[in-house]
Amino acid sequence: MSHSGKIDQDDILRARNALLASGRRTPREEVDAYRVLAQVSPAPYLPRLAKALQHLSHDAGSGQPHAAALALCEEAVAAARAIDPAEPARADLLYETLDTCERELYTLGRRAEGLAMRAEMLSIGRARAELTADPAVRGLRDWAAGLSEEGRYAEAADALTEWVTAILPDGPDTGSLAWSLLEWIAALDDAGRSDEALAAFGTLVSMEAVEAANDRSPMACHLYSLTGYAQMLDTCGRGEQAAAVWQEALALLTELAATGERNPWSGYQASYWAVLLSRSGAVSERPTAGRPRPPSGAKPEQWSPDTRRRHFDSRVTLREEVDALASRAAEDPARRLAELVRPHRVITVRSAVHWEHRTHLFAERVRSLFDDGVGLARRLVRHHPRCGAPVLARILTDRSTFHSADGEFGPALDDFREALSHLREAR
Repeated sequence: MSHSGKIDQDDILRARNALLASGRRTPREEVDAYRVLAQVSPAPYLPRLAKALQHLSHDAGSGQPHAAALALCEEAVAAARAIDPAEPARADLLYETLDTCERELYTLGRRAEGLAMRAEMLSIGRARAELTADPAVRGLRDWAAGLSEEGRYAEAADALTEWVTAILPDGPDTGSLAWSLLEWIAALDDAGRSDEALAAFGTLVSMEAVEAANDRSPMACHLYSLTGYAQMLDTCGRGEQAAAVWQEALALLTELAATGERNPWSGYQASYWAVLLSRSGAVSERPTAGRPRPPSGAKPEQWSPDTRRRHFDSRVTLREEVDALASRAAEDPARRLAELVRPHRVITVRSAVHWEHRTHLFAERVRSLFDDGVGLARRLVRHHPRCGAPVLARILTDRSTFHSADGEFGPALDDFREALSHLREAR
């Protein structure tokens, strides 16, 4: 706390009058009053001060600079720390203030400090879990996401293994299990634990099959999980098993093209698709040394603010790279097309995830990118049939899942069938 010092009775009276006065108080007026009263009556007013500082930090964070918001967040954490440890509500309030503060630290690029606060949040979660005998430790998912961004994949995989093991017995009714499984699969795969990642993917596919069959989840989510599973099986050299999963996905998509979804859904299946597309794209991207990467199995809302901003802002540079390569490929397609296809797919995936995260009208923002990617891959096949076939299959699969995310199951089926034919050629 940075507002200690002698408080005279006039200050105390003004603070109490401000809180008792009729009419609406501003967040700043509340903070000023609670700063005074928390020094003379800590027990009732420190929690109120911490909450008021958080409220005020949200207002400060909506504009610039973020440093003003961070100062308020740090003061809120200090107020929460100063609460008597015997107070039952202290742990939850400290967790919340730390959560708000770490986001501001990440926004400003102070990543080590942000991760340290996530570690403290996890310790609070572990203490609470020990008291309540609840195996689901609060803070594990955020901790794992922070580790993954720093390239600490083995630790991230261990954290998510602990989390999923705790929540798996409760099944999908909580609503978070599918998302947690997606994060776990990506962390295991990034850690090089491919057998465990495939086993986790099998768990996800089986769960989505049951949920879709019982009309508790979109059929499209089952389709996307099958597609992602088949791609990972292919990548791991399990072609025979992958072929069976591809056929299962084809049968499901054929049904969707004929009948559509059996029930209307809120649209969250598009977010589910975007996470799996992001994961698929991350596998083929070239990581930049020393540059944090998004946790590719998580929704963008779970990425740290600076990583999210850097990842999506990179589309400007990627667009310039693609345009420059397109000119060279037009002059010498036999040599340059392969160089062009990769960054074009990267910008397509990043743009799709960006716009899906921001608007339900995302399809019109990125449709031409998917179409252009297929066109480039077709040209590549004409010049290099053998190496171009698997590339075209992957990009057709991307566009197929895009069509299905937009509810266009007929075009999705056409692309999917063609993708499978090219996969068979590649094998």
